[in-house]
Amino acid sequence: MSPMEIWINPACSKCRGALSLLDAEAAEYTVRRYLEDQPTEDEIRDVLDRLGLEPWDITRTQEAVAKELGVREWGREAKDREQWVAALASHPKLIQRPIITADDGSAVVARTDEAVRDALGRRPSA
Repeated sequence: MSPMEIWINPACSKCRGALSLLDAEAAEYTVRRYLEDQPTEDEIRDVLDRLGLEPWDITRTQEAVAKELGVREWGREAKDREQWVAALASHPKLIQRPIITADDGSAVVARTDEAVRDALGRRPSA
């Protein structure tokens, strides 16, 4: 399994807090500045699978671009999933952050210290 990775926006206080906690715990991780290194649709699908969530669950609906796109009016059924994934890939600012992909193959939206610690505690099963 690949090492822990955290998707961040450096301007986000929650992201900076998560990085500080990872550093305080001496965690090994890589940083992905996802606004610059934009995830592909396949990468977004993979993270969603790892999170166990749907794209609308990780969409920042208050962002200006979300309002421009009208995402609040979009359907939230399986048939609508690809429209959401395409929007997240085209407009990564819509992706909730930070997201940590854990060592065991899962992922968490790490907006709290507890969520970061949860990700740190996830290890591959033997």
